[in-house]
Amino acid sequence: MYLKSLEINGFKSFAKKANLEFGSTIVSIVGPNGSGKSNVAEAFRFALGEQSMKSMRGKRGEDLIFNGSKSTPKMNRASVKLTFNNAKRIFNIDFDEVILERVVHRDGVNEYLINGSSVRLRDIMELLASANIGASGHHIISQGEADRILNSSIKERRAMIEDALGLKVYQYKREESTRKLEKTAENIRQVEALRREIAPHIKFLEKQVEKVRKAEELRGELIILYQDYLKKEESYLANTKNKLKLDREAPLKEFENVEKKIAEYKKIISESEAKDKKSHELIRIEEELNLAEEKESEVKNSLSRLEGEMAAQKRALIRAESNAHSSFSGTVSISELETLHRDIKSVSEASNINDNISFLKGIIERIVSSISKFIDEKKNSDKENTFTRDIEAEIKKLEEARHDLSIDLNEVETKRKKVKEEYEDFRKMREEETTRGREAEREFFTLMNRRTELSGEIQSLRVKDEELRREEESYKAELIEADALLGRQALHFQSEEYFVPEERNLQVDLKKKLERLKIRLEEAGGAGSDEVRKEYTEVTERDTFLAREIEDLNKSAETLKQLISELREKLETEFKVGVNKINDEFGKFFILMFGGGSASLSVIKETKRRSKNALDADLYHASYKGEEMGDEDEEEQEEGIDIAVSLPNKRVKGLAMLSGGERALTSIALLFAISQVNPPPFIILDETDAALDEANSRKYGDMIENLAKYSQLILITHNRETMSRAGILYGVTMAADGFSKLLSVKFEEAVAVAK
Repeated sequence: MYLKSLEINGFKSFAKKANLEFGSTIVSIVGPNGSGKSNVAEAFRFALGEQSMKSMRGKRGEDLIFNGSKSTPKMNRASVKLTFNNAKRIFNIDFDEVILERVVHRDGVNEYLINGSSVRLRDIMELLASANIGASGHHIISQGEADRILNSSIKERRAMIEDALGLKVYQYKREESTRKLEKTAENIRQVEALRREIAPHIKFLEKQVEKVRKAEELRGELIILYQDYLKKEESYLANTKNKLKLDREAPLKEFENVEKKIAEYKKIISESEAKDKKSHELIRIEEELNLAEEKESEVKNSLSRLEGEMAAQKRALIRAESNAHSSFSGTVSISELETLHRDIKSVSEASNINDNISFLKGIIERIVSSISKFIDEKKNSDKENTFTRDIEAEIKKLEEARHDLSIDLNEVETKRKKVKEEYEDFRKMREEETTRGREAEREFFTLMNRRTELSGEIQSLRVKDEELRREEESYKAELIEADALLGRQALHFQSEEYFVPEERNLQVDLKKKLERLKIRLEEAGGAGSDEVRKEYTEVTERDTFLAREIEDLNKSAETLKQLISELREKLETEFKVGVNKINDEFGKFFILMFGGGSASLSVIKETKRRSKNALDADLYHASYKGEEMGDEDEEEQEEGIDIAVSLPNKRVKGLAMLSGGERALTSIALLFAISQVNPPPFIILDETDAALDEANSRKYGDMIENLAKYSQLILITHNRETMSRAGILYGVTMAADGFSKLLSVKFEEAVAVAK
């Protein structure tokens, strides 16, 4: 025996705790009408998780709680506790005793407990399904529901028979797999949406990474060129500096000696007794010439420094304009170039007329101005920034200063030439006098000529020094720019031990190539390369992860679909085998009840119309594949169970033609047949024998005794014949205080006492 006891407390008419022990295979519950004996069957339904209030004759949860009487107050909760013997592990739980309890409160809240632990209703259902105690209620037949299976639709009959055959476990698994498949499909859609969302970003990052790669290629090429350029430039500067140092030594030394000798001869001439006005005039002219030459040298040095500063500012301007106009891709027509050529040619032809230095400089400035104006016209003036304008303003100031210095230089040169001419004239005259024995003066004039030559050489070397200084500053600027643009790697080079002067033009070409590469590198944009690569790696890894996720989800979906298919196939197979077995028993019980005739079950299909948008677990595969479904109704095949009967000695062939008693006997025969094939642990029959006469009651009693070999029976009855088959008899009475009470009698003990 599996069912041990039933404890009712506060449920419907049972205000006080009532305990029913099931120590016999057949237990009968009797009592007058209205005493509450049918509440015992409803207590079973309640404890087993019944959710239909109609089945328990109520509307709300509080209708199941004792509502009080004149002497007894109403209760706030009702509980029903079922105790099972699980020694044979009919329940899929590792306990020898299983206690199922359900509690309902006045606010309608329900609690479910297994062995005192709170669980979900779903856990109760799955546990009962494993023991062939399903939700369809085939094992609890209440008063007036004996022929429910006959009145049900073919689909409801199928559900009841599937429940009775113990197929509910497979149905739960199939439903669970279907829910998982739906969740998997939803996850796939979400993951695919994520991949579609990041796909454009991946394409964008791929382009950025490609730009970074190209920029790095340019950077590598630029580093090699920079190293080559810098080592050659350093070698050139070092060699040039040494050469200028060597070239200066001899002229400077000789210049010092000449100065000393000139001073000596000056003294001789001044102190000479033969000194006259011409001697004084000679000294005056010589001093004036010295002052003129010093002034000219000073102006030339200033002009040289100014031109160096202008060159530096122009290089900065070119670099700024290159950055601002690096994307300029305009074209220049041949006619425009021809116009520029004519302008330059007309200006240059004027140089043939006058070879004055100032005039030639003006010609050059006009040519440069024409070219600059032509270039500026072709550039987009709106791209000039504040920095460019500042440089241009500074260059303009320097040009004005250079112009002023050029004027000063012209004046100084004119004065020097005039003094020089005066000096030459006087020198020629004095040379004639040297023939008359003035050797000192002759030597003096020779030294003066030599000093002038040496002064020119020294001035030329100073100009070269200034050029070298500018080139060194430019070299230092290149080092700083290389370090800022390319890092310390560009500065890792070894200077060449020698430098070939003829290769200077190649160095200039290399510098131009460097400038072009720097502009290309700036256009390619190398900033943030590490961040771009990192983001690209992260996004691609995420996309790869999502792709694997989709692959795993698709595999999981295929596995679930295969499992659903296997469960559906198993359900169909088990169902058909079970129906065949029920048919055999149904025929036997029907003949036993009616003394002949025949009865059978058959699996049929009915055509119904339903909306295409209705959720159907079996057709979920179509929606999972993304197939469109319209709103129009369509026909659907519904499979279920049909019952065919043929009574003996009557021409009755259908259920609709049976009388009430015949329907009751047919229902009982079918229910007993179902229970015989796959016996549940217990069966509750609530006054299913009410419509039977005495003869049929005896047959009913025989069937009960036969059925008790497979399942425990709880019989709620008024029938004496049925009562006589019970081992334990419980009486339910309704006292004056308005709640049900229990009385119990064990027939074995009563017989022993009677004897």
